[in-house]
Amino acid sequence: REVSSEAIWTLSTAKPLSGVDQILDDNMDTYWQSDGAFPHYLTILFQRKITLSEISFYLNFTLDESYTPLQLSIWAGNTQEDLAEVHTADLREPVGWVNCVLQGVPDERGRATPLRARMLQVCIVVMHQNGRDLHIRQVKVYSPRHVPAQLDTSLPPCTSVEFTRFATIR
Repeated sequence: REVSSEAIWTLSTAKPLSGVDQILDDNMDTYWQSDGAFPHYLTILFQRKITLSEISFYLNFTLDESYTPLQLSIWAGNTQEDLAEVHTADLREPVGWVNCVLQGVPDERGRATPLRARMLQVCIVVMHQNGRDLHIRQVKVYSPRHVPAQLDTSLPPCTSVEFTRFATIR
């Protein structure tokens, strides 16, 4: 399920009318355009710790060329002070959605665990063609779908005459 609307979003820099509203508006023709010193940061802060499964970016190298990120890293934690890198991505001329799977620290058996965090920070490390500013057209953050537990409404088998007399309602 998408949880983007449950967070507070901040950008390191943005040109006027090219900020948070544009990367969340579901319009592939609008985008965040940075305006300042490199590297560029996107910080996503939730009100509480949440399980996160994926973050997706809509990028278009064909339209944006040197404004397109080439390499990014994703950091997660509960505060700015305890962020740890959880994912890196090399993006070679991307056109369309780029999905980054988020996982926590592996357990003692080496199996992936869900990522639980209050804060995500995306750092744009390198741009295509040594560009300085960037365009990111859309960003979506996802949490695993929770399947509600099924309530077992079946009755245990009747084992006595007394119980059987009261097992049904007239």
